[in-house]
Amino acid sequence: MDIDEVLKLENQVCFAVYACSREITKLYRPILEEFGLTYTQYVTMLVLWEQDGITVKELGRRLHLDSGTLTPLLKKLESAGLVTRTRDKADERNVVITLTEKGHRMKKDAATVPGRLFNETVVDEAEVKALRDLITRMLARISPQETE
Repeated sequence: MDIDEVLKLENQVCFAVYACSREITKLYRPILEEFGLTYTQYVTMLVLWEQDGITVKELGRRLHLDSGTLTPLLKKLESAGLVTRTRDKADERNVVITLTEKGHRMKKDAATVPGRLFNETVVDEAEVKALRDLITRMLARISPQETE
């Protein structure tokens, strides 16, 4: 492939993923507004619905976010009455995020979000699953994983 082809925007995988991600996030916006959540807050809640009582460090690892991004996001979720942040009694350096009763109750209503979003797209369900699996494998290969 010559240099002009290599540098064409339409040939960049990163741009296709970026642009698609932005468009998907736009589709989420009106749905999540009903819950008073941004997309990043929504994915944070997804992790907490899977694993309540998680440390900020583990939450950041799962979401691929740093603490500088997570801290204000968690403060907003706490202000909304969805989570609490407490220091781990065993290790004061760790902050544990726990769902409140309101946060737990939101899970039932939020279960409609994926189906509602899927109804907004014209992509076949099998294609979406195949794309998600491919991107997940790619992310696992390119994202540094912390070892402890």
